[in-house]
Amino acid sequence: MLRFTARLPKGVEDTSPNTHTYRDAPFLHTSTKQVLAANSWLPEETTTTKPMNLYSAINDAMQIALRTDETSIILGEDVAFGGVFRCTMGLHDEFGDARVFNTPLCEQAIIGFSIGYAAMGHKVVAEVQFADYVFPAFDQIVNEAAKYRYRSASIYDVGGLTIRMPCGGVGHGALYHSQSPEAFFAHAASGLTVVVPRSPLQAKGLLLSAIRRKDPVLFLEPKILYRASVEHVPVDDFEIPIGQAEIIKPGNDLTIIGYGTQLYHISRAVEIAEKEFGISCEIIDLRTIIPWDKATLAASVNKTGRAIVCHEASKNNGIGAELAAELSKECFLNLEAPIQRVTGWDTPIPLSFERFIIPDVARIYNSIKNVMKY
Repeated sequence: MLRFTARLPKGVEDTSPNTHTYRDAPFLHTSTKQVLAANSWLPEETTTTKPMNLYSAINDAMQIALRTDETSIILGEDVAFGGVFRCTMGLHDEFGDARVFNTPLCEQAIIGFSIGYAAMGHKVVAEVQFADYVFPAFDQIVNEAAKYRYRSASIYDVGGLTIRMPCGGVGHGALYHSQSPEAFFAHAASGLTVVVPRSPLQAKGLLLSAIRRKDPVLFLEPKILYRASVEHVPVDDFEIPIGQAEIIKPGNDLTIIGYGTQLYHISRAVEIAEKEFGISCEIIDLRTIIPWDKATLAASVNKTGRAIVCHEASKNNGIGAELAAELSKECFLNLEAPIQRVTGWDTPIPLSFERFIIPDVARIYNSIKNVMKY
């Protein structure tokens, strides 16, 4: 019963299950001017943006990838139709059967074919319709894709392979449509890159980087954000570096690390906690799960002396455990409190009680409250 007793201060509403929470986050850009001011790394010729949600930004990235590389293809279940989340909408009409095509309902075959195509030096974006169904292809990903360069002594590689997967809870996905399997692939002997974007702008830039990267990439897309998260995104081609975390809010008293959907809940919890306790929190978007940016995270934790790691996936042997262990070692002499984790519970996700399994604003707020007591 203690698991469900996280509370916010009296009179404060927890808006985390509501769509508007994902549109009001302070890190979302609401104008071209704001985009250019906050992202000085964008190409100098970038002058035009337009509002996009997450799925349209992903669609835009794939359209650019197909236009700029004639060897690139997209395949998966229903992708020619536009996909169940509409991420590939219109691509078949423009590029035809040879470059955007449907596959049988067999994840092992989808990834196996994609590995072979990428091994020939081409770019392939394979879609697994839900991350929950990637496990039949687990052997292909961790024993073939991740180790292809190693086993061939660098003669061959499948660096042109990108695997897109919708992941995470959406409110009613239950056992087979709510999982976040990123930790399973973090053990693939350093042969994979794993990326999770938080917003439309991030999704477009990171996906283009993933497609052009010379390593196979798993690109996990928080599906609740497909339509809920909206911001201005540059219409031109641009890339966001993989392997670099981003400080999306500076602070001095506590570092909170997250990725994907959790950044929205973290931002709201920090807003409440800073008013309640008079503290200053630094929020970091991990962005790349593997390889993760140890330097940025360690510098922040050495500065603040306290850290919390948040993710939707279950706690046991999760990404948070690795981050906490490494940061405890790197920052030991500067820590003022044990590093905390706020994660999903170690249980299958039930249909009616999904919102109680996934970390929300109240649980993150309570973790902030507890870590600041030290």
